[in-house]
Amino acid sequence: MSYRVSNFDSNDDVRKLAERGQFSVIEWRRDLSTTPWTAQTAWFAAEMDVRRRQLIINLAGGPGATLQSGAMQWTVGDVQADTGVKGAGDLVGKMFRGAVSQDSMIKPEYRGSGMVVCEPTWQHLLLVDLAAWGNSVVLNDGLFLACDADIKDSLQRRSNLTSAVAGNEGLFNLRLDGSGVVALESPCPEQEIVFIDLENDELKVDGNYALLWSSSLEFSVERSGKSLIGSAVGGEGLVNVYRGTGRVMLAPMQPSTGCNTYAPTPTDV
Repeated sequence: MSYRVSNFDSNDDVRKLAERGQFSVIEWRRDLSTTPWTAQTAWFAAEMDVRRRQLIINLAGGPGATLQSGAMQWTVGDVQADTGVKGAGDLVGKMFRGAVSQDSMIKPEYRGSGMVVCEPTWQHLLLVDLAAWGNSVVLNDGLFLACDADIKDSLQRRSNLTSAVAGNEGLFNLRLDGSGVVALESPCPEQEIVFIDLENDELKVDGNYALLWSSSLEFSVERSGKSLIGSAVGGEGLVNVYRGTGRVMLAPMQPSTGCNTYAPTPTDV
């Protein structure tokens, strides 16, 4: 058995942006399927680097991949998919994680020697090697797209539950442990992302700007000042605080607003 894919990643209108392990990211330089009424929007979008991007997973020789539910667009070759649920207890745990976070309850796993192609996205796709993060990271809600199947996911609770509720930040975040690569859907390109390394220090962020941080860091939501009155007068209110030794990945804009605000209509693609 064999397969051949033509006019996809070898298309003149496609360029490869990144590659790590079994993952690669491609970008469509232009949207040619436009009409006279959408061409202007498509042209300005391309000029501002608002483009369709896709994640490709070549499973041959790799550990397999875990995807966000609904992320797969098509597969070719020897590809087996399963739910990744390993019993009733695991199902209950996944249901709980899905209920308290913005990530899907069931993350299907794909194994074999074929190829998996994910749905196009207008977000930027980042490939993160967990080895550079001490093999354990915590993600902001809604950023997870895929990872090597050997990587284990769990929930990490905020150290300060009361202030997390008050800050409308949620109580839990997705945690990933192991060695391998994680693919993220980021609101901003890697060129604009700021990396901050802490050595027994603290970082305070006024807003939901952190995309990813080392699980070794203590994360809480606290008042920006020493008192409620001081925080109110200062105009900052509650801030996200990261303490300890580790690394934080910061975006210049919050994921909820994003750096890519272009929302194409069905006629744009």
